[in-house]
Amino acid sequence: MTESRNDKRLKRHKRVRKSLSGTPSQPRMCVFRSNKNIEVQIIDDVNHITLCSASSLDKGLKEEIGYGGNKEAAKKVGIAIGKCAVEKGIERVIFDRGGFLYHGRVKELAEGAREAGLKF
Repeated sequence: MTESRNDKRLKRHKRVRKSLSGTPSQPRMCVFRSNKNIEVQIIDDVNHITLCSASSLDKGLKEEIGYGGNKEAAKKVGIAIGKCAVEKGIERVIFDRGGFLYHGRVKELAEGAREAGLKF
């Protein structure tokens, strides 16, 4: 039986997550991308808590964005997560792309977060 594209992504994600972990001083910024939306969370893996999150489905962003499955939406979600993190005093994060290629929407999200003040 052949592996689906998502099975391959999950394999990559598990392999990367073995060595990637967020700490209170430098939490993990985890990205999930679907066909219609994009979501991101900043997670402290030591204390098992989500410090902040943003999604193209959030009420304020959804009205501004419209369709959440394009690069413009990803950039706005990246800016939103960056602003949220900076407000909470988070400057540095570890970028976890979730097994997705660093290209297209994932790249735009990362650039938006950098514009808002995050370093990774």
